Amino acid sequence: MSDVLLVVVDAANVVGSVPDGWWRDRRGAAERLRDRLAADGVPGRDGPVEIVLVVEGAARGVSSVPGVRVVSAPGSGDDHMVDLVAGAAGRRVLVVTADRELRRRVGELGAEVAGPRTVRP
Repeated sequence: MSDVLLVVVDAANVVGSVPDGWWRDRRGAAERLRDRLAADGVPGRDGPVEIVLVVEGAARGVSSVPGVRVVSAPGSGDDHMVDLVAGAAGRRVLVVTADRELRRRVGELGAEVAGPRTVRP
């Protein structure tokens, strides 16, 4: 599976990038993002991708669907995403987030980074 691009999506950061009332239903917002990812994938990325949506806080417990594996971070979502990237040694990894510190941390591990608009118009 090393030729499959691993896409790690920071659910809280991507959902929070658009002020559409997500704060009233964080779990529902994460589910809508999951469903959009399952339907649309990662626009502009050719070839197979494995999408992992990392949720935390009130969005914990969102279930996976075909095409999107949802992972509930046991603590800090950022720390869990760094762990996922570190554990993917030898794979191409794209992390979708606008969080500067997270971008720096995963970049140091060799991951490519992209902003929320990559997956959310």
